[in-house]
Amino acid sequence: MAQATFSVRMDETLKNQFDTLCQDFGMNMTTAINVFARAVVRERRIPFEIASSDSLVTRTGAMKAFQKLRMQAQANGVADLTLDEINAEIADARREGTQ
Repeated sequence: MAQATFSVRMDETLKNQFDTLCQDFGMNMTTAINVFARAVVRERRIPFEIASSDSLVTRTGAMKAFQKLRMQAQANGVADLTLDEINAEIADARREGTQ
């Protein structure tokens, strides 16, 4: 297979930290970049989430958050509370917060 070369500019401190971590994994930076590139091609996506710390609320993001809360409610056995029971829980929590 033919080889190609490309160069990447990055902060020197980041480069040194990345190099040290790659060595800890028993590989060099070139191998690590190749592993990353293969994962991107194989999965046809960046294999990790890239997000802004100031991300906007989107319908998709809100639905994901709702589903996560629903799963937590099911895991905690409170998924079937009525609206009155939920409001009572909120009222109790507010009272505890003012005491």
